[in-house]
Amino acid sequence: MATQLERAVRNEITPEMQAVAQDEQFAPEQIREWVAEGTVVIPKNIHRQSCDAVGIGETLSTKINANIGTSQKHPEIENEIEKLRVALDSGSDAVMDLSTGGDLTSIRNTILNMSPKPVGTVPIYEMMVRSKTFDINLYLDIIRQQAEQGVDFFTIHAGIRKNHIPLIEKRLMGVVSRGGAYLVQYMRRSGNDNPLYERYDDILAICREHDVTISLGDGLRPGCINDATDEAQIEELKVLGQLAQRSRDAGVQVMIEGPGHVPLHQIQQNMELKKQYAGTTPFYVLGPLVTDLAVGYDHISGAIGGTLAAYYGASFLCYLTPREHLGLPDLEDVREGVIASRIAAHAADLARGKPGTLERNNALSRARLAFDWERQFELALDPEKARERRESATDKEGDVCSMCGEFCSMKVSHES
Repeated sequence: MATQLERAVRNEITPEMQAVAQDEQFAPEQIREWVAEGTVVIPKNIHRQSCDAVGIGETLSTKINANIGTSQKHPEIENEIEKLRVALDSGSDAVMDLSTGGDLTSIRNTILNMSPKPVGTVPIYEMMVRSKTFDINLYLDIIRQQAEQGVDFFTIHAGIRKNHIPLIEKRLMGVVSRGGAYLVQYMRRSGNDNPLYERYDDILAICREHDVTISLGDGLRPGCINDATDEAQIEELKVLGQLAQRSRDAGVQVMIEGPGHVPLHQIQQNMELKKQYAGTTPFYVLGPLVTDLAVGYDHISGAIGGTLAAYYGASFLCYLTPREHLGLPDLEDVREGVIASRIAAHAADLARGKPGTLERNNALSRARLAFDWERQFELALDPEKARERRESATDKEGDVCSMCGEFCSMKVSHES
């Protein structure tokens, strides 16, 4: 069965392209053209018939991903199912199962069955759980099994090369990607190059068979401000750009993952470097975090960076939670992380004039002017929090809020 990319190249408009066109307010033919170019991806495994079609690309509305998953200290699936519910209810466009504890196959199957949105994984995490050293044949078995289960997109750390290792020594924090660190350890101990790079054609064959979108992982992303936009990050990005083209040539949809910790004044440069080395391949960024000091508030730091990244071309924001760098997030962390990223995405989309953004802002303003609280809640990015804050005020005075009261400027304007 042909992939979305292959069908787009042969001028076929699929039901998924039709659905994305309707959601994004574009003509179906335009979506087909962007998919054919590789500018837009629609992550949807052929085994996931009930999964929503979600388009990811710079020309579309900026999308949000929420990470969930068990850990070895917290292997219970029940908490992660609740996090899945909260993430989706809060407006996440996709989720990634990063589980490393418990029955990974069963956990993944449950999440796939319960999520109407695309589900991604990082297959090397399961590899790390099952083997202390890297085994390419086991890895290929893992991605084959996950593809057959229905996973929609894989993070594949194929861009780290053996010749990048000396560049890591110049860093303050070295390698902060779990998958990246595992591969670097293997390369150092074995003297071999990255087997994911060497066997990339085998990975592509599996992904093409099931139409799994590849998200090329940035295993050398900067883990602190000091390491941002360094030689190691850029050299890996060059390889990711080459792998992205190989993916498209093989009929496999692909996006590229980006940093990481990046100070505000380097974000535009990072987006331009990605375009220089990887063209219009959709860019999926973690944050980026604009300071290392927002401990406990990394969702805010990430939202600041995410706004600027999306404005300059990132198309997919991976959320950060208040518990980033501190521990496994709880339900409230997940909700706050998703909402913060959605604010970032919307702010960038509004600034770029994407369809429907200004109209929604104007509709809320009209509701505010008319003291139509229910309409304001309906249009807000977080209706639940807006309603809670309004209703928790003990000194509400009719239509006006408890801050201005009788001095409300809009009320005075209405009466004059």
